[in-house]
Amino acid sequence: MNTRISLLLLVVTFLMGPAVAQTFIPADDPNLSYIGRTSHRNPKAVAFTYPGIQIRAVFQGSSVAMKTKPGSGFFMIELDDQAPFKVESTKEDSIVRIAAHLPAPSGTALPEHRLTITYINEGLLMKPVFYGLLLDSGCSLPRNPRLPRHNIEFIGNSITCGLGNEGDNSDKKHTYAKQNQYYTYAAIASRELDAQCWVVARSGMGIYRNTLGNPKGDAKNLQAYYPYTLFGTDGERWDFRRNTPDVVCINLGTNDTTNPSYDVSLLAAAYVRFIHTIRSHYPKAKIVLLTGTMVRGKRLEDIQTAQRQAMTELEKKGEHLVWRFDFTPDDGSLGYGMFKHPNVARNRKMASELVPFLKKLMNW
Repeated sequence: MNTRISLLLLVVTFLMGPAVAQTFIPADDPNLSYIGRTSHRNPKAVAFTYPGIQIRAVFQGSSVAMKTKPGSGFFMIELDDQAPFKVESTKEDSIVRIAAHLPAPSGTALPEHRLTITYINEGLLMKPVFYGLLLDSGCSLPRNPRLPRHNIEFIGNSITCGLGNEGDNSDKKHTYAKQNQYYTYAAIASRELDAQCWVVARSGMGIYRNTLGNPKGDAKNLQAYYPYTLFGTDGERWDFRRNTPDVVCINLGTNDTTNPSYDVSLLAAAYVRFIHTIRSHYPKAKIVLLTGTMVRGKRLEDIQTAQRQAMTELEKKGEHLVWRFDFTPDDGSLGYGMFKHPNVARNRKMASELVPFLKKLMNW
C-alpha cells in the first residue's frame, strides 16, 4: 500500500475510531421499553412531544448510539452506574453517539449494560422521533429492562416541563439547551420513589385559561389536549389502557391566575371537570392537587380556595380520593431559572417536600 495512503488511514482511524460493523435494533424491538405518551402508529419510528419520555433497555457490547430524526433536541443518558449526562440530536446528524469502549467484566465476551434515555425538552416544535439503537456487531437486547415499581402521572405547565431550570433570571431568550425535565421536581421525586414518571405538561397551559387568556376561559386549555397522544387537539387519541398510574399529581393554576381578571369559581369548576375526566380513566388512582412555587399572596390563596371548593363539591358526589399539597413558595433564596421559573436547586427542594408526602399517602 502507498505510504501516504497508509498514513492517511492511520490518522482517520485515530480521529474516528476503527470502522466496525454494527447491529441496528429497531424502535419496535420487544425488549425496548417506553415510559410516557409515545405514538407507535409507525412502529419503526416512535414519535413523542411531551418531556420526560423514557426509552429503557439492557444491551450487549461495548458501545451504543441511537438513531433519531435530526434536530429532535436534548436527551439525558443514564448508563449503568455512571453519572447522568446530556446528549443532543442536532439538525446535522441522525446518529447520536452515547458511549463507546465500555469496559467488559472479566471473562465476559458480551457484557451487558443498563440504559435509560430521557427526552428533556418540550417537543412540539421539534417533533422528535426515535428509530432505534446501534450496537456492536452481533450484539442484541437480551431481555426487558427492569421498570420502576410505582407509577405517577404529572399534569402541569412550564414548572413540570422544567422550562429554563438550567438557566438563570438574566436570560432574556428561551433556549431548549437550558430546559431539562430530568431535573424537575417530578422527575427527581419519581427517581427517589422508584416510580415511573409519566408527564402531560406544556408551558403556558392552565386548567381553565392559559397565560393571559380569556378571563371566562380558553377552549384549548390543558384539558382539551389531555385526550391525545401528542400535544394537540386532534390526531391520535391516547389509549388510557396503556398506563394506569397509582397517583396523579396536577400542578395547574399558575397560568390561570396570571392577571387580576381570573375567576375563582370558574377555576374551581375546572378542577371538578378535570378530576371527573381523570377518574373516568383511572378508577382507583389517588389524585393530588399541587400549588406552586411561582405564586404567593392573593393568587396562591385563590388557587387554594378553588381547590378546596372543588374537593368539597367532589366529596358530596362520593369522590374521596383527592388531596392537596402546597410547595413552599419560591422566595429567590436558591436563585431563579429563566423568567423566575424554579431552577434545579428549587426543583430539588420541591422534590424533597413532595417525596415524604407521597410516601405517606401511598404507603410506599
